[in-house]
Amino acid sequence: MSARRTIGRSVAVKGTGLHLGRPCTLTFHPGVLGSGIRFRRTDLEGTPETPAHVSMAIAAERRTQLGSGERALHTIEHVLAAVAGMAVDDLVVAMDAAEPPIMDGSAEPFRAALVDAGIVEHGGRADVLRLREAVRVVDGESVYVAHPAEDLDLEVQIDFAHPRIGVQRGQWRVTPECFSRELAAARTFGMLDWVEELRGKGLIQGASSENTIVLDATDVVGATLRWPDEFVRHKALDVVGDLALAGMRVAARISATRPSHRGTVTLVREMLAHAQPTQSEERVLEIEDIMRILPHRYPFLLVDRIIEIEEKKRVVGIKNVTINEPFFQGHFPGHPIMPGVLIVEAMAQVGGVLLLGTVDDPDSKVVYFMSIDNIKFRKPVRPGDQLRFEVEIVQLRARVCRIKGVAKVDGAVVCEAEMAAMVRDR
Repeated sequence: MSARRTIGRSVAVKGTGLHLGRPCTLTFHPGVLGSGIRFRRTDLEGTPETPAHVSMAIAAERRTQLGSGERALHTIEHVLAAVAGMAVDDLVVAMDAAEPPIMDGSAEPFRAALVDAGIVEHGGRADVLRLREAVRVVDGESVYVAHPAEDLDLEVQIDFAHPRIGVQRGQWRVTPECFSRELAAARTFGMLDWVEELRGKGLIQGASSENTIVLDATDVVGATLRWPDEFVRHKALDVVGDLALAGMRVAARISATRPSHRGTVTLVREMLAHAQPTQSEERVLEIEDIMRILPHRYPFLLVDRIIEIEEKKRVVGIKNVTINEPFFQGHFPGHPIMPGVLIVEAMAQVGGVLLLGTVDDPDSKVVYFMSIDNIKFRKPVRPGDQLRFEVEIVQLRARVCRIKGVAKVDGAVVCEAEMAAMVRDR
């Protein structure tokens, strides 16, 4: 199994957005182990964050968009293509505008920035979406077929009624090496006769011949192609970026004919619905084992199983939320959502399992939590959800330590917090 990856240091790029035409500084920051890819709006009060997950995707013309209103994130596909293409699992993408810079119209500047920051393994196991059966999606002219596989094998075909494009096909096994060599530098393209209509809709306000391959009725205008089939390569790049909205790496054999952003987002939703069980089905500690470690009992034992432990490093635990939970009787009756304090308590209990593994004779010890900092709630948790808690130790001194944790549902972060705790005699 591959280890999760992040970057060694922060790195920034600057430029103008393609559609909104506004300046933006985008900064990649190392991500907390298990936190996934998150976008942070530094220009808004509270610096809100949005997970790069299909559950946040909004239908938008000619771009991939997360969220709506002032917190929306526009045209993120090239950034995500670089992140997914380089197999980065945990990352914060901070932006001081609603749209990342278009740069040269490809993912290469973002890929180069990630490489410059140093892509590093930082523990755990990378989550991978694998299919249990074939999936077919038709969205307008876009047709996709995805089959189970152990790698991401991508076949893309496009068909444009233009003499310089026509029908183009390409096949790639998408690895960081292949992505860097074959796809990252492929630029976005557009027709001159699209300009008036799109700008009338408030789009391509930042487009120019420096960041877009422009075609007139017969040929490319004022630019040299990087590959004769750069057009299909860019469409493949877009698919890689939109597949990142699975919230994990993707292993499948995918054929995409005339792909679109909306079509690929629809494909991701279908693939998640037909995915194989992940490592969350692997049981390391059963409930009986957990009860021997933790002092909690019903109705306050909030951990169902532990699925992964790295001694003195990290732990992953599962809590299945059902309508039979006693707190649903009085917490928002008729509109059941899990109390946020109990999500944090469950996270703390998962962390307690990890901390008791750092001491001798754990049966004679108990964990007391001393403080909770930087807590954020992202989405409500409802009956039927499965909470996945990923907790890591960030500092350990004798019997006192600091931990960071995230809680996820279907790959999307619903809560995160930092805690201090002490291991004491029972």
